[in-house]
Amino acid sequence: MGSHRDGAWPFRWDLLLRYRYIEIITLWEGRLTTRHLCETFGIGRQQASKDINSYRREVAPDNIEYDKHLKGYIPSPTFTPRVTAGLADEYLQLAARNNELANVFESLSLGLDNIEVLGLPVRDVQAATLRPILQAARQQRRIDVDYVSVNNPDREGRIIVPHTLVYTGLRWHVRAWCEKNAGYRDFVLSRFRGEPDMMDSSPRGAAGDEAWQKRVQLRLCPDPRLSAAQQTVVATDYGMTHGELVIETRGCLVPYVLQRLQLDPGREPAAPTAQQVVISDPTTIRRWLFPGERA
Repeated sequence: MGSHRDGAWPFRWDLLLRYRYIEIITLWEGRLTTRHLCETFGIGRQQASKDINSYRREVAPDNIEYDKHLKGYIPSPTFTPRVTAGLADEYLQLAARNNELANVFESLSLGLDNIEVLGLPVRDVQAATLRPILQAARQQRRIDVDYVSVNNPDREGRIIVPHTLVYTGLRWHVRAWCEKNAGYRDFVLSRFRGEPDMMDSSPRGAAGDEAWQKRVQLRLCPDPRLSAAQQTVVATDYGMTHGELVIETRGCLVPYVLQRLQLDPGREPAAPTAQQVVISDPTTIRRWLFPGERA
């Protein structure tokens, strides 16, 4: 991102969001108008023009320029991302959120049409359940909870000390110290029952969670059984450098990263075109594959 990567941006949060929107739409759609901002943020045309001019003056003077034929702003030849990473995923994620909102508010349109996003089932969590968990995580306190699982479908009382909420791309869970197991475990949010009871403080925070603190590198490469030309295609798909992609994560999150990538290091797929990528050296992550830390 831009020159403020290591410091605080001197802008209000709402204004920074609009600056990011200006940059994303201009870069990836190739044309930005005041209407984009008006319809997305519910502001007037005068405010939208002020935001665009402010972006051009204070954030990135040489990034966008007005094209009188297109009647909109286009990226300049010297465009350099300043408040975004300049990745296509930023635009696609913006489009995905637009799609989600449009499904809830049928009359809403944020100007990002021609994109369809698959909807996945939502694992619902009650507000009365989530609030105490968040409070306990922020204050490092013990809470008394009722929890169910596939192996133990009946309610079971647990005392836990949560420290971080984690989204795996498929579901939310909370990383917490479990007094029953005398260890850190992952608790799926949708499997809590009732309202947790707040208790006293605990020394069992994130700092003591070794598997959370440990940084692990997953090294991906194209399946060596693919032809050289096929491996080049796969390497380009994943943005690999010298035929390898390094993904850094926390030790306890390794199984979830592999799950998202649909990788099973312990089993070789029948056809190399099915999985396409493999872990370069599975021995480096073996200890994290089945940590026994899921509640």
